[in-house]
Amino acid sequence: MKLKGFVSCASALMLLSPFASAGNPVQMWKCNINGDVNEEAVIAQASEWKKAASELPGGEGMNVWSLYPVAVGADGDGTDVMLVVGWQSFGSYGQWWDAYPSSDVAQMERETMTCHGSALWESEGG
Repeated sequence: MKLKGFVSCASALMLLSPFASAGNPVQMWKCNINGDVNEEAVIAQASEWKKAASELPGGEGMNVWSLYPVAVGADGDGTDVMLVVGWQSFGSYGQWWDAYPSSDVAQMERETMTCHGSALWESEGG
């Protein structure tokens, strides 16, 4: 009977361990720069967006990066810039994502660029 309890406990821990050791969530957006907007304007707007987005629940400690291609093959979408947003935990991301779509911050997205796709990733290491 003790062996059965040990196996059950070990199995439960194995199922929960991926959540305990989960990395940080990172959302990557593929975007096109609008019209005659330059990189400096995109960087400035991303900074303003980060400041406002960080004030939403779960946004504390959020990081935002703008990535510009140097040498790439065509991705088929005409991506000019990748907007990358990282959170401290999946719990923080969940709080933030619950608040974001209906916030004024969501309306700031299209000021300098239009994004056409995203993916949520888990980052490890650092």
